[in-house]
Amino acid sequence: MNKVLTAVIGILIIGGVAWLMVYRSGISDESAQTTQFKKAPDFALQDYDKNIVRLADFTGKPLVINSWAAWCPFCRKELVDFAAAQKEFSGDIIIIAIDRAESRETAKKYTDELGVTNDLIFLLDPSDSFYRSIGGFSMPETLFIDKNSDIVEHKRGPMDFSEIKDKIKQIW
Repeated sequence: MNKVLTAVIGILIIGGVAWLMVYRSGISDESAQTTQFKKAPDFALQDYDKNIVRLADFTGKPLVINSWAAWCPFCRKELVDFAAAQKEFSGDIIIIAIDRAESRETAKKYTDELGVTNDLIFLLDPSDSFYRSIGGFSMPETLFIDKNSDIVEHKRGPMDFSEIKDKIKQIW
């Protein structure tokens, strides 16, 4: 009985500390998911063809930047939904998907299997610098950026197609 009580108390303490950390970091609920950064973080990353792509290449255009990985189960459906959204909003917004610290082969094989390789701008981030620069906390994470490079929303966690479309309309 004492061991069970000790375990329960330990779990409650750990849970309380975890909750306090999340609460103090400002992401305790859906309404607080905007990052502390006002502007989109700069980057210079390679695409699948080894071309360097920079944030500055998209100046004046609304962007959606998604951080994903092949090991993320939520990313599978979301990448397909982002590809559909890119087709729907073609010419109005640009969706960039940045792979987190995986090889080109792993990332491209994954997007080829999903059939989305040619539908989005896929970038590789072998050092995971972009994810760290946005204060990455969960997977996937997505920035919705207006034409002035201001972050309108930083969404933590997966979205369905309807939510993606609604958030794109906020930056369009």
